[in-house]
Amino acid sequence: MEDWTVTVGQATTSARQRARRHDREIIALAVPAFGALVAEPLFVMADSAIVGHLGTPQLAGLGVAAALLATAVSVFVFLAYATTAAVSRRVGAGELGAAIRQGMDGIWLALVLGATVAGLLLAAAPALVGLFGASPAAAPHATTYLRISALGIPAMLVVLAATGVLRGLQDTRTPLYVAVGGFAANAALNLALVYGAGLGIAGSAWGTVIAQNAMAAAYLAVVVRGARRHRASLRPDPAGIRACARAGVPLLVRTLSLRAVLMTATAVAARLGDTDIAAHQIVLTLWSLLAFALDAIAIAGQAIIGRCLGAADPEGARAACRRMVQWGIASGVVLGALVVAARPLFVPLFTSDAAVRDALLPALLVVALGQPVAGVVFVLDGVLMGAGDGSYLAWAMLLVLAVFAPVALLVPHLGGGLTALWWAMTLMMTVRMTTLWLRARSGRWLVTGAVRA
Repeated sequence: MEDWTVTVGQATTSARQRARRHDREIIALAVPAFGALVAEPLFVMADSAIVGHLGTPQLAGLGVAAALLATAVSVFVFLAYATTAAVSRRVGAGELGAAIRQGMDGIWLALVLGATVAGLLLAAAPALVGLFGASPAAAPHATTYLRISALGIPAMLVVLAATGVLRGLQDTRTPLYVAVGGFAANAALNLALVYGAGLGIAGSAWGTVIAQNAMAAAYLAVVVRGARRHRASLRPDPAGIRACARAGVPLLVRTLSLRAVLMTATAVAARLGDTDIAAHQIVLTLWSLLAFALDAIAIAGQAIIGRCLGAADPEGARAACRRMVQWGIASGVVLGALVVAARPLFVPLFTSDAAVRDALLPALLVVALGQPVAGVVFVLDGVLMGAGDGSYLAWAMLLVLAVFAPVALLVPHLGGGLTALWWAMTLMMTVRMTTLWLRARSGRWLVTGAVRA
């Protein structure tokens, strides 16, 4: 009996030690990642604040161009996710040189895609602005901003890929420093070029292009230094670039499906009326901000899971997954409580319209209740990305879209307004959680080795 007690005590102590080790690692990776994630939207906020003083047509033009740019760049977020998974596996296997070489393949792919998208935007800018319904006064400003900013798209995609390289190397601090530096440079350049040089909205676009290229250069300097240290080739490898593209396709499908969900929700809100679409935009903005906090844990999951599987440690991957799910649930509960408690403080910042507030408040309660579910979704999404399980994520997200779209489209006919729409969004997240949980529980994602077979 005494031996049994000692054994149980040792096992409990060992489990606690593992949990504390995972906690330290999650915090070390997630906190800087959160800072970098939040810094990125500040680019647009700074541009909006500076351009807004030029006039309403300029600000409206910026809004249209920024939406087009965000769409053009966000669909390629797989450059970060797929690269993180591939590089972290190599790190876990102890193959640092090969890890950096694989990261370079992702960066070369980013340059190819960036040059292609930039060329398309330069040629199609007026037509795209017209499709977005920009007014005659705003359209010239939107076209100017979009064409100049297109020159920065290769750098933006390089930043995504290089961020994935560093995350895979278990480094989320450098992306934080680069993001903060880029934000500061962007704000200073915008002020100098918009007002000091008198370039107007064109100055804002040039400031952002310069800042984005400076960020890409900073990332490349770090990666090149690592490549030289570990004698990894920097030359483009066509086979490696094609492999990166193939690995990214399922994640591209996943991202496009998620974008379709959000676009469907916005389209439905627009059909509900001006009051509901205004309130929806506020709720969606808050929901996206909360997602940054939860996505930081997911990024830690990508790096940790990939490394564990690369080191042929499936039990370590399972233990890390369990601990991160606990973090996701706890973070969701805290964020949900903050939404409820802080409603009287932040709602007046967004609107003074009583009708919008009336539509907004019950929808916010639905968002708050759904945060623990969102916490699990983001964590498991990151875990499966880190495992390189992109094909499953693509099919699962297509299923989620197939369930969500008809439910959301029924909202205007069945009634319930914006609150009903956000219950549909909560249903969407619950379906996502179910698909991800079933996959995580199955263990089929636990494929070990430096390269996922």
